[in-house]
Amino acid sequence: MLLRGFPTLWASVTISSLGDGMRFVALPLLAAELTGDARMIALVALAGQLSSLLLALPAGALADRLDRRRMLFWADAARTLVVGALAAAVAAHAARIGWLVLAALLLGTGGVLYSAGWSGMVPTLVPPADRARANSRLQAGALVTDTLVGTPLGAVLFGLAAALPFAVDTLSFACAAGLVLLLRGDFRPGGAGASAGEVGAVGPRAERPALRRQVAEALRWLRGRPVLFRLCLARGLTGGVSSGLIAVLVLYAGRAQHLGPTGFALLVAAFAVGGLLGSVLTPRLLQHWGVRPTLTAGALGSAACALLLALAPVPAVAALAVAGYGVAEFAWYVGGLTLRQAQVPTHLLGRVTMAHQLVFDASGAVGAALAGLLAHAWGVRAPYFVGAALLLAVPLLLPRSRREAQGWALAGP
Repeated sequence: MLLRGFPTLWASVTISSLGDGMRFVALPLLAAELTGDARMIALVALAGQLSSLLLALPAGALADRLDRRRMLFWADAARTLVVGALAAAVAAHAARIGWLVLAALLLGTGGVLYSAGWSGMVPTLVPPADRARANSRLQAGALVTDTLVGTPLGAVLFGLAAALPFAVDTLSFACAAGLVLLLRGDFRPGGAGASAGEVGAVGPRAERPALRRQVAEALRWLRGRPVLFRLCLARGLTGGVSSGLIAVLVLYAGRAQHLGPTGFALLVAAFAVGGLLGSVLTPRLLQHWGVRPTLTAGALGSAACALLLALAPVPAVAALAVAGYGVAEFAWYVGGLTLRQAQVPTHLLGRVTMAHQLVFDASGAVGAALAGLLAHAWGVRAPYFVGAALLLAVPLLLPRSRREAQGWALAGP
């Protein structure tokens, strides 16, 4: 049963993701208009990624000591002001490349804080038996508005007027922030709205340790849980491979499949369609199989799809492989998130979630760089062969002993 406040959270996350999708395409387009210096254009992209690498763990610590509802509100309220100022500057033809770098850094920071807050709210709003379904709905909504709607809409609006996607982005963040205010309840870790059985949280009036100490506490806790620790390492490996394959997908589409921009966009859309199918299948797989078999099947399925991409003779086969990869990737994300929500106490959930996110993002940066080197040295199909081989090793990181059986349970420790 999804409680009354969950649709409001779903709407906020979904609408916020619409702005993310539009900005994903509009920001580099604007940067390319302002400068022909590839280094500065790359700097805009890097600024958006730095926030996650530098602030993921502190953001998780903040989510474990603040009211998560207020954290979501202020994150999107701040992003509303930043994008609104950028839209006004673009409309007045006053934007400069340095402003884009600063805006990307600030928006990335808001996105990290938002991500740290919302996943910790699900256990408060949804009972354990329905969390996989709730997480699937959240991710499916974000996938549709970000990839299927936001990205192409951002490109279309930018073609009409450069300021338009940023203006609509401003409205999306403002609406998302307003929706969060409609939620009722105590969303502090260990507060009145916390899940039954959650103990050990630091109350709002208790003496709080420094953020650095809180981060260290969570990392020690995670290191002492073999299942969650190895899941973090496995997610790093899958994330590195996925980011690498996505990074060279535009080259693969053009050189291996002889597709133009429209064909590349269709390949990206196929990934999103696969993710939507995954949103239907994943809760059922988790219910009938459990977490470990679902994640193992996801890793092996990803390996098979990567190999199919490496060998695909025609675009239709490549699109089928990309869609299959989307199904497997969705299963991995939702399965891991649902397990963390079951196994991690609420007062640690923000930090543990963002530790996983940090490993994922850092490995993704490495994976993208290595995929580029592989494609340059041995051709655009090479990263897909190597990626398939690496993904076959993922199940080895997910051993199960009788002692660890409880660690894979979605009912909590």
